[in-house]
Amino acid sequence: MKNAKRAAIAVGAALLLPTLATATTASASIDPPASSETAPPPGKVTIGVETINGSGCPAGTTKVEPSQGNAAFTVVYDKYVAWAGGDAPPTEFRKNCHISVDVNAPEGYTYAVVGIVSRGFAHVEEGATAQRRTNYYFQGDAKNTSVSHELKGPYDDNWRFADRTDPAQRVYKPCGAERNLNINTELRVNKGSSSKSSFIAMESAYANAVYQLDWKRCDS
Repeated sequence: MKNAKRAAIAVGAALLLPTLATATTASASIDPPASSETAPPPGKVTIGVETINGSGCPAGTTKVEPSQGNAAFTVVYDKYVAWAGGDAPPTEFRKNCHISVDVNAPEGYTYAVVGIVSRGFAHVEEGATAQRRTNYYFQGDAKNTSVSHELKGPYDDNWRFADRTDPAQRVYKPCGAERNLNINTELRVNKGSSSKSSFIAMESAYANAVYQLDWKRCDS
């Protein structure tokens, strides 16, 4: 019964993804690159993925790639969904993913994450809630940035969250230092007073997270 219920949720999410694709492809066109005081460095910026692990990103289900002409990078998930209520197993209410990346830029440049645009789909019953949380920081740095969003039931639609970091609070990678950017994300469902199944998902090329970057020269 549990497997059948989980399969039903997965199939339901899959059937809704064409709608999500249509909606988020349109919204992607109005997500401009982060405005930079310095233009992105010339040439190719590569993303070296050091580690990807977590219950929401099993091996081989997540990829990271540069986007928006070196002004951002995108994380795409294939198996990222949390659900609770109904026949959901107790361990399924929370999924997480930790990614450590090395953004390789030409010598003399550094960067900061200045915005996150994330997209997905959720079905949340009345009395239940779902959350999307993100925390990121440079390796060895005590400063970190956290953002969190909550969906309250009843909710049955695409979701899109856009966050921007205040210029005074931007944290740039130390110039000349080898520091990976660590990103921790979480999807969580609280069934609350509902006995029915609720879920929140980030699955497919159209349900992703875009991390917008601001570049500057190290001698500026």
